[in-house]
Amino acid sequence: MEHRLKKYLRTETLPTPFCPGCGHEILMHAILRAIDELKIDPREMLFVSGIGCAGWIPSPHFKADTLHVTHGRPIAFATGAKLFNPRLKVMVISGDGDLGSIGGNHLIHAARRNIDMVVICANNEIYGMTGGQVSCTTELGVFTSTTLEGNKEPPLDLCRLVEAAGASYVARYSVMHTGPLITSIKKALEHKGFSFIDVISPCPTQYGRRNEFPTAAAQLQALKTRCIPIEKAKKLPQEALEGKIIIGEFVSKGQRDEETDKDSGAGGTRGGAQCPAPGAGSGN
Repeated sequence: MEHRLKKYLRTETLPTPFCPGCGHEILMHAILRAIDELKIDPREMLFVSGIGCAGWIPSPHFKADTLHVTHGRPIAFATGAKLFNPRLKVMVISGDGDLGSIGGNHLIHAARRNIDMVVICANNEIYGMTGGQVSCTTELGVFTSTTLEGNKEPPLDLCRLVEAAGASYVARYSVMHTGPLITSIKKALEHKGFSFIDVISPCPTQYGRRNEFPTAAAQLQALKTRCIPIEKAKKLPQEALEGKIIIGEFVSKGQRDEETDKDSGAGGTRGGAQCPAPGAGSGN
């Protein structure tokens, strides 16, 4: 009996190119589970990705329309597609370097405009495919190919960034929290407005081997102790959040006018829980 998700995949492209232990395959499965459970027809969707390991999640694997575009520009391409055809369900899947570093300005302004799309950041806290360089989300002290003495620059909290810019749905989970992650992706797909999910997805090849993780399994297991639900984090003192990743749903607002709906008359207020730093003091 065929697995029910097989119908969404171009099976001739399997196995995937991801390294053993990479979290991106788990994320790929979570995305397809969410689509399947919502019974969304992939022919009504457009997947856009940039350059990097995460760019290989939708393209060439998904049996749907996909755009694999230039580095840092997936949100720009996705915005153009959504403006041309507002009926499309547009999902951007890319990495922290692509979305936050090189494409950071596009991320800010898509959130500001509340463009109706889902952006999933496969955040491995490093440039995985292009050589293991430090990225905007690399935490303090981490060794990369460009921070041989440990990263000395504070990381960027992408959830706080898009919340401040005006995103109307913001969440963060790790690939070790697949149940809540699938639920969050489903909410994002049904949400009207700009939805952003930061998914912590470990990279054993470029990150793990440089930072004292003996195996890919050890790096995945570490997420169980690093991640703290937002409800618990609110009750803890700041020092207890040192080195931790806050996960959960940070912003969930009603829809408001956004650029692609002005002609059709879509119609909230700014609100939602404040998104705390994922690793206060340690720079996650």
